[in-house]
Amino acid sequence: MNVKTFQELGLDQAWGDLHDMDYQVNGRANIEIRESLATVGDEHYHPCPEAYREGELRGTMHVFNDWDHVSIFAGTRRRLAVYLPPESAVRGPLNLLICNDGEGYRFDKGAIRAPAVLDNLFAAGELGPTAAVFVMPGIPDGFDATVPGQLPNPVVNRQRSVEYDSCTPAYGEFLLEDVLPFVERELGITLTTDAGRRAVCGISSGGICAFNAAWHFPGSFGRVISHCGSFVNIRGAHNFPYLIRSTPRKPIRVFLQSGELDADIVTGSWSLANQQMAAALDFAGYDYRFEFGTGGHNLRHGGALFADTLRWIFRP
Repeated sequence: MNVKTFQELGLDQAWGDLHDMDYQVNGRANIEIRESLATVGDEHYHPCPEAYREGELRGTMHVFNDWDHVSIFAGTRRRLAVYLPPESAVRGPLNLLICNDGEGYRFDKGAIRAPAVLDNLFAAGELGPTAAVFVMPGIPDGFDATVPGQLPNPVVNRQRSVEYDSCTPAYGEFLLEDVLPFVERELGITLTTDAGRRAVCGISSGGICAFNAAWHFPGSFGRVISHCGSFVNIRGAHNFPYLIRSTPRKPIRVFLQSGELDADIVTGSWSLANQQMAAALDFAGYDYRFEFGTGGHNLRHGGALFADTLRWIFRP
């Protein structure tokens, strides 16, 4: 296909930039994704045992609201939170876990509860000292996260899509040039430079974003955790299976999770897209793991497996 035909077919434009969630084609609309957010297939999934704790965290949380020390996505602010292991463990270079849509991963009543899991794995000697950086999508200056009658603000939704769904190096650059230098400088810590001890994690668009960061910067991020990753045609991520098959293998270890009732909307089927990703990773000889369950488009299954996922992703 030549460039002219590609453009005439509208393939150079993101569906979400052209239409709102209610726009219908063939009687279907992307708003149907809501049906997959909580399903009967999720009811048997519960947070892993390591997500529960007695008393306070052994490690510490540091929260930066309205953080705007950004050059890559200039003109945005966001919440940034950092979990650090117990003080006695902070002396040397720390493992790194970056969680996109960070609040969903650190919420102490959520499906993942990452700080508690990290606390318990470290206390049990099953995971080395690990810093977790919880990064929320940017909110453009002059806008609020919500507007009356709408949740979330469509302008904020688009910013999240631009950051997470785009297949450019921009988000990886944002982590490397803006987020991580700030974290090290502000908290006086040293993060490992070993890509095999640096993981990026996310759900949905945050999952493709995690893979995309590692794809562009495998020397900086060698581990990926994708929950219900959006490897569909929102901004071109449906091309990753072909790229994986046709590009020399990169030093990336990948954990994928999806389910039978994952999202199925105009831009694609998440269940099929993640199966295509797993098949491509297998074909190209990657170190990968694919967990395909019964659930929908949420963190329930991923949360049930989270401690085991961390053991697997950070194994030598």
